[in-house]
Amino acid sequence: MTIATIPPNSDIDSPWKPAIATVSLGAADLHPITAKLDAAAHCGQQGLELFHDDLVQLARTLRGQATDSLPRTDRDYEIDAAHLLRDLCAERDLHILALQPFRHYEGLIDPERHMERIDELKHWARLCTIMGDSLFILIPSSFLDPSEIIGDRDRLAADLAEAADVAFPVRIAYEALAWGTYINTWEDCWDVIQKANRPNLGICLDTFNIAARLWADPTSPMGRLPASADQDLQDSMARLVREIDPDRVLMVQLADGERVDPQAPFLHASGMPTLLAWSRNARLFPYEEERGGYLPIREVTETCITRIGYTGWVSMEVFSRTLGDDNPAVPVEHASRAGQSWQRVLKALGEGLQKGPTQVSME
Repeated sequence: MTIATIPPNSDIDSPWKPAIATVSLGAADLHPITAKLDAAAHCGQQGLELFHDDLVQLARTLRGQATDSLPRTDRDYEIDAAHLLRDLCAERDLHILALQPFRHYEGLIDPERHMERIDELKHWARLCTIMGDSLFILIPSSFLDPSEIIGDRDRLAADLAEAADVAFPVRIAYEALAWGTYINTWEDCWDVIQKANRPNLGICLDTFNIAARLWADPTSPMGRLPASADQDLQDSMARLVREIDPDRVLMVQLADGERVDPQAPFLHASGMPTLLAWSRNARLFPYEEERGGYLPIREVTETCITRIGYTGWVSMEVFSRTLGDDNPAVPVEHASRAGQSWQRVLKALGEGLQKGPTQVSME
């Protein structure tokens, strides 16, 4: 493929800053974080969602290079890795904006597991303060079996309030995963956030998760839910404009979904929700229709950004089966695609501002 270098100042007049998730630049055990940082900086990204797997992999590398015989824990090496990542990013003029994903936290029935997660959260908060002064921790909605978590909204809100208090002043972003056991729409997510009512607690809006839940069905011949899904999505986007406070949006994540064969084996993995299997294997960067992107991403993106008046970080978060390729070119290939996608996003947002709100229609 042709690798495009995106000038760092190509979106200098934009009220939004481009970022990318490190997981979108290659698998942690195959592609070193330094290669990912170089690729991101080279292709115009300014910020990073740091996946914990990448930090852990760097910590393992540091452990392997250690020459002293002092007893040290995995967390000690993660702290070393956090210091190193802060310096590596500063050298490349990259900003770490989030550490994620802090999975399967809220609603745990087992109190011991809950306390273990709280202890881990304290460690994550320390890592965040090392890597910068404005990082947040992203908590995706849990998709554990109902035998392990409860869906009571008051309990979920209490757990999030506790997380915000424990992490303070580090911020917490809560995100609804389309396959979440109890919280799987932005409306569910926002309701819990409001109930928790903490100043350092906000929402993460993800175009893939919103569109996947309300509109898509990768196992159907048409790749989507029935025609009524158009109106459902339009109604949801209208509610989002009315209800979401843009100051409480900590990040907007962008991704499209690939139109795949409904019989693709990865869609039918045993014990895995279909939307989760699709997400892990077949996300695309926005406006990659030439690669099979087909979700109503433009409408969702415009709503989550321009229609609510959001300014700040906009991050590409793409999971794909292509990230597991051990080709060393993967980081720069994906960073280049992300850079090209970002320019398409900016163009579309500019057109949307000129035309006004769009109506959802995917005929």
